[in-house]
Amino acid sequence: MARRTRSMLRGRLVPTVAMVLALPLALAGCVSGSPAGGDEPEQQSTDAYSGDVEWWTINLQKNYGPDIQKWIDAYQKEHPKVSIKWVDVPGQDITTKLLAAIASGKVPDVVNFTSDTTGLFAGSMADLNSLLSKDEIAAYLPNLADPLVADGKRIALPWYNGGTTLAFYNKDLLAKAGFDQAKPPKTYDDALALAKTYHDGSGKSATNFMSYSTVVQADGIPMLSDDGKKAAFNTPEAAALLEKFKTLFSAGAIAPGSLSQNQRDLPQSLENKLIAFNPAATSSTLLNVQKNAPAVYQSIVVGPPVTGADGKFYMPGQQVMGVPAKSDNQAAAAAWLKYVTAPEQQLALCKLVPIYPSAVKALEDPFFTDIKGTTPADQARKTLLDTFKNSVDASMGSGNDEQLRKLFDDQVRAFMSGTKSAKEALDAAEKAWNDTLAKGK
Repeated sequence: MARRTRSMLRGRLVPTVAMVLALPLALAGCVSGSPAGGDEPEQQSTDAYSGDVEWWTINLQKNYGPDIQKWIDAYQKEHPKVSIKWVDVPGQDITTKLLAAIASGKVPDVVNFTSDTTGLFAGSMADLNSLLSKDEIAAYLPNLADPLVADGKRIALPWYNGGTTLAFYNKDLLAKAGFDQAKPPKTYDDALALAKTYHDGSGKSATNFMSYSTVVQADGIPMLSDDGKKAAFNTPEAAALLEKFKTLFSAGAIAPGSLSQNQRDLPQSLENKLIAFNPAATSSTLLNVQKNAPAVYQSIVVGPPVTGADGKFYMPGQQVMGVPAKSDNQAAAAAWLKYVTAPEQQLALCKLVPIYPSAVKALEDPFFTDIKGTTPADQARKTLLDTFKNSVDASMGSGNDEQLRKLFDDQVRAFMSGTKSAKEALDAAEKAWNDTLAKGK
C-alpha cells in the first residue's frame, strides 16, 4: 500500500452506486454542452484525443441502461472521435474484478470505486495531476479531493457522497434536562454531560452513543500507521476515551442495547422513545423515525454531529473515480472522467436522490443554498451543508475497512460488558488488526 498522509487514515459504510442511483438517471439533457435533440448534425470535433474509453460502473445496466446510454450518446455526439464502452460490474465483484484487471494489464480506462478501497488501488492509478489542469482539479472541494492524493500522486477525483453524520434530539424528552435546541452539544464531552443529566433526572437511558472505532477515530486518534500496515490506536488516549464511555454505560445513561451487533435496529431507539438523542448518526436514522414514528419525528431537532478533539465532521465515505495507470488512452479517459464528475451532472444526481456533490459549483446552486422548509428533513439538509466544508472522509482506504472496524468494535463490547479491561481490549484489537493487515488484500 502506498504511504498516505494522516488525512487519509479516515467510516465504514459507503453507499453503493446502485443504492444511490435508485431513480432513473435522466441526465443527458442536464449536461452542459450536450446536444438536446437527437436530429442535430454531428459536431466536428477539435479534440486532441480519440479512440475507445472503457468505463466501469456498478449495478446500473439492468435498471438504468437506457438512461445511462442516452448520457453516453450525448457525449459521443459532442466528441465523435471517442467511443465510450460501458461495462457494468456487480457490486460484490468490483474490487476483485478490478484487482484482476490490474494484475493482467487489461484495465478499464475509467473506473468508479469507493474511498475505503483507495489503499488497494493507489499504486495502480494514473496521476490525474498530469492529466488535468490545476484549475480543473480546483473545481472539487479540497477536503474531499486532497485525501485522494497518495505519495504526491492524485489517484482519483471525488464524485458524490452521503454527507456527514448528524445529531438528532427529542426536544420533548430533553426539556427537563436543560436542553437548548439553539445551543446543542458540540463535543463528545457535551453529549456525555447531557446524557448524564437526562439519566440523573429521569432514570432512563439517554443515548446509544458508543466509543466504537469511528468515534475513537474522530477524537483525533490515528487508526492506522502512516504506511497503512499496522494498527496505531493502542494508546493511553484511546484507553481513557473508552473509560469515559464505560462510566456512563455502567450507570445506564448509555443504553444497554448500544452493544448490539445489529447497529441498524437497536433495542432502544429514537423511534420507541427509549433514548432521547443520538449525537452522531447517519441521515437514514431520521428517515426511519419519519416512517415508523411520525409523532416522534415532529419532536426531533437536528443539529451538527458532536466532534472529538480534532473538531472535524466525519463522512462515512465517498464515491471516487480514477484512471488506471495501464490505460492506453489516458487523455480521452481523463476527459470522460471530468465530464462524468462535472457540476452539472452532480447536481442532476443530487436532485434525484439525497446525496451530496464534490464539485464546488454544484454546492453553490440554489438547490442547496435556498432551503426554506422547516421540517426535520429540511433542518437535516441545511445542517449537512453547514458541516460540509469542514468534513473529513473517514475511510481508512485499507480495502478491508468494514472487517477491521468490526474487530475493533467487538473488543469495545468486551470491555463494556466487563470481560476485559480497556488495555486488554485495545491489545486484542491491535493484534487482530495487525494479523488481518499482514494477510494482505
